[in-house]
Amino acid sequence: MTPPDPLTPERILEATEDVLRRYGPAKATVVDVARALGVSHGSVYRHFRTKTALREAVTGRWLTRTEAALTEILTASAEPAPEKLRHWLATLFEAKRHKAGDDPELFATYSVLIGESTVVEDHIRELVGQLREIVEEGVRSGEFAVDDPAVAAQAVFDATARFHDPAYAAQWQSPAISAEFTAVSDLLLRGLRA
Repeated sequence: MTPPDPLTPERILEATEDVLRRYGPAKATVVDVARALGVSHGSVYRHFRTKTALREAVTGRWLTRTEAALTEILTASAEPAPEKLRHWLATLFEAKRHKAGDDPELFATYSVLIGESTVVEDHIRELVGQLREIVEEGVRSGEFAVDDPAVAAQAVFDATARFHDPAYAAQWQSPAISAEFTAVSDLLLRGLRA
């Protein structure tokens, strides 16, 4: 008989996602996660000291997946700043839209968890920081005329909230949403070039 896989934080987080998908955030418990893994709830608590810590870790893992795709655009893309910014915004929008459309139960769960989580603030800081890097790159190359890249980055993030804030998820399936995204992106890019 093959011994069971070792209990790792990653396995616990995967099982937690499954449990959250099945029961929702109000009913899912650490005991449910432990049962899904075939271990005692004490074993789960050895990796995550509280239910809150486990929920924070699951939320952070979910948000980090989006950050990784966006970081790749920053580091691997040789695009000029305006195209990089458009690519970054489109990637963020598509990532959020796919999460909402591909797994609506888990997306709804994360929408609840995000409201309880402190990791969201870190996630937003990371995203705005990435935008700042793109704006700074555009200023250095003369493609953007911006006095304060940090302020401009926050403004871009705020202006595009409809395309990445989970509060707007119901609108993301609209037939007009892609054209609306393009219109907002075009307007922002024109404003940065002014």
